Amino acid sequence: MIEEEKSLPTCVGFIMDGNRRFAKEKGRPELEGHQAGKKKFLEIADWVAEAEIPHAVFYAFSTENWKREKKEVEHLMFLFRELLEFFKKETDKRKINIKVIGRREDLSEDIQESISELEEDDKKYNTTIWVAISYGGRAEILSAINEAISKGESIDENKFSELLWTSGMPDPDIIVRTSGEKRLSNFLPWQSVYSELFFLDTYWPAFTKEEFARILDEYATRERRVGC
Repeated sequence: MIEEEKSLPTCVGFIMDGNRRFAKEKGRPELEGHQAGKKKFLEIADWVAEAEIPHAVFYAFSTENWKREKKEVEHLMFLFRELLEFFKKETDKRKINIKVIGRREDLSEDIQESISELEEDDKKYNTTIWVAISYGGRAEILSAINEAISKGESIDENKFSELLWTSGMPDPDIIVRTSGEKRLSNFLPWQSVYSELFFLDTYWPAFTKEEFARILDEYATRERRVGC
């Protein structure tokens, strides 16, 4: 008997939470947790491509994260610069596209330039990794509303979705949050209304490929319902 092909999501969202607590429990400086989190992000980007999932979106830095201590924010911006440089060299090898969403005007000019250069070099591979930096769902919705007002046209849900920063990205079928917190924290409020939610106690840097596989297996068994 031929085994029935497993239903895969078109888009998976990740709320990458628990870096600092991961480091603290290991007796290491909290900033080292973010370095471990960056490494895990790269691993999971590869898992997504291996699973042939077309899209994944990672909540890397929220609009509220700017309120954190200056030293931590500077370290996170350093890691973003490293990631952008890495993907400039590695997208062809890894066969993934990179898109960055969020309030780009909040970022330094050199980071904005690196993002533009990376996106201009888009090769249209089968997997696209979306990275949310200086992202906030309410800010995204307000931006779309203001753009709609400026155009002076009536819009429906489809047209409104096209005005969002995530235009071109399917709504996530799955959203995974690590670290034991059970909330979305301003992540994709418009796009997540019918997402299947998975909340894990595991800290982000400790998230395993086996846990990811179990999530995909459970998703394949869930009956997707729209409206109730």
